Amino acid sequence: MRRDFRRIFTVVSLLALSGAFMILGCAGAAKTLDMNVKGPQMIVNPQTVRMGIARIIDTNIVFSGAGFEPGDSVFIELLEVPMNGEKGNIAVSEGNVGKDGTFHAPVEKLTKIYDLLRASLGTNKKGENAPVITGPPIPPGIYTARATSMLADIQAECTLEVKGPSLFNRIKDWLGVKMGKIIKK
Repeated sequence: MRRDFRRIFTVVSLLALSGAFMILGCAGAAKTLDMNVKGPQMIVNPQTVRMGIARIIDTNIVFSGAGFEPGDSVFIELLEVPMNGEKGNIAVSEGNVGKDGTFHAPVEKLTKIYDLLRASLGTNKKGENAPVITGPPIPPGIYTARATSMLADIQAECTLEVKGPSLFNRIKDWLGVKMGKIIKK
């Protein structure tokens, strides 16, 4: 009887733990553009990102906007990011504006590695590309992202919340280092 109780307790505990990881790993509902708004607007999905190395590389960050000139292109940057004791802007994406005045601009993997993680790209022992971590990523905070039109005098802004890595992200990164998928110096 005691043995059965332990088995049941173990199974229930594992189910609860896996459920907690699933809930913690899920993002909130995606934000959408409000097509009733006149003038330029921009959103980002997801609105919050965690700076775990593996997590940020695998996260699909997309800036979307409306109210821009058809056929134009936009340049997107994070404003006032702390860098070496000063604050500066980081270019994070660019995109083309469609015929309907909207754009969708994903943040590329290399931008995440070089600019958000402040790392470089190297080769592991297996000859595979791997991020080389030499210092800390951009610090946690709420950053303003600005889309600037290349042809017209149009801008739109939104915010991106950057959080530090969770415990699960740190474990995943530790495993990535052990497996050679992440190189730390």
